[in-house]
Amino acid sequence: MDLIIRRAALAHSRDLVDIGIEGGRFAAIEPQLAASAPEEIDAAGSLVTAPFVDAHFHMDATLSYGLPRVNASGTLLEGIALWGELKPELTQEALVDRAMQYCDWAVARGLLAIRSHVDVCDPRLLAVEALLEVKRRVKPYLDLQLVAFPQDGVLRSKAAFENLKRAISMGVDVVGGIPHFERTMADGAESVRLLCEFAAEKGLRVDMHCDESDDPMSRHIETLAAQTHRLGLQGRVTGSHLTSMHSMDNYYVSKLIPLIRDSGVAAIANPLINITLQGRADTYPKRRGMTRVPELMAAGVDVAFGHDCVMDPWYSLGSGDMLEVAHMGLHVAQMTGIGAMRAAFEAVTTTPAKILGIEGYGIAVGNNADCVVLDARDPVEAIRLRAARTVVLRRGKVVSRAPAMRARLSLEGRPEEVSFRLDR
Repeated sequence: MDLIIRRAALAHSRDLVDIGIEGGRFAAIEPQLAASAPEEIDAAGSLVTAPFVDAHFHMDATLSYGLPRVNASGTLLEGIALWGELKPELTQEALVDRAMQYCDWAVARGLLAIRSHVDVCDPRLLAVEALLEVKRRVKPYLDLQLVAFPQDGVLRSKAAFENLKRAISMGVDVVGGIPHFERTMADGAESVRLLCEFAAEKGLRVDMHCDESDDPMSRHIETLAAQTHRLGLQGRVTGSHLTSMHSMDNYYVSKLIPLIRDSGVAAIANPLINITLQGRADTYPKRRGMTRVPELMAAGVDVAFGHDCVMDPWYSLGSGDMLEVAHMGLHVAQMTGIGAMRAAFEAVTTTPAKILGIEGYGIAVGNNADCVVLDARDPVEAIRLRAARTVVLRRGKVVSRAPAMRARLSLEGRPEEVSFRLDR
């Protein structure tokens, strides 16, 4: 063996195991592995999990907060306007530098796969070129999947569809869209048809910003599901945000959710951003804005949580911590049962890995040896503590280490280290 992790707790078992790694893959998972290795890590009962996966992010805008100005209203529409103001000032070097800094943050937090949307409405495709360069640079330690995203609308923005096609030909992976931002509902539906047909022709996945609105009549997810079924795209299509479902009447949703499930469309909620940007026009009662996560999960729809934004025109906070995303998601969706909290953990690990189509993911013999040692005993404790990522491995190599989460207390003037973790 090249490396062995001893006394590891896994997400779905209370029994500790040793994990042997050889040639960048998991080679053995046993209660007591007799083999030896030049490097061993004692997990000491800590949770070892497959890496975190962010199924929805905007890396072209990340870490640009305050450029060219701050979003004074905090609204989605001002954020879009701000991004439009910033685009003419962008340089490839600055885009690459900010994205690379974010990728460093991500890896340190055990986030080793990201699907990032990249705006294709700028005819220079500057952001596309920048993120393709970032994708090349981070490939040894992070999977970066790119979505060709017509931020201003594929029909509303001049030459956006041609730009999207160019981006795909340059190496962008997924077809994106934003039907609710087209000029009319009819244009929105037409954009869904156009983009899904293009994806079907090219054999590509689809991920559309869909119904990111408080308007219960924004129903483009229905069209997306119908086009998915018509074109045989089951398992390759994702609807992101879906916040209008929060405001829809229950009767319509009782028909909509089975349609989504039967078409094989996945859903991505973005808890931090959805509850920040939605409901802005409400006084009280004020809507949370996040889509109907528990109901979608109960129906058998694959649901993931995304980070969406970090320090950009739409969101002034964030750090690349998917446990923070899961923590907020379970609170907003009131997913406080044990099974529901574990589902929230899966919404930032196994489920988004499935949506992205990541091969060799998961702690199983033969899979890629990508994993995270968390300073927690199980997924629920990991979310509760936003547990420290003490070791992060990529293809069996340690790419990040950090101390266990601790606090400093002054006892009679003498500082002592106190661990937050409680023994069973």
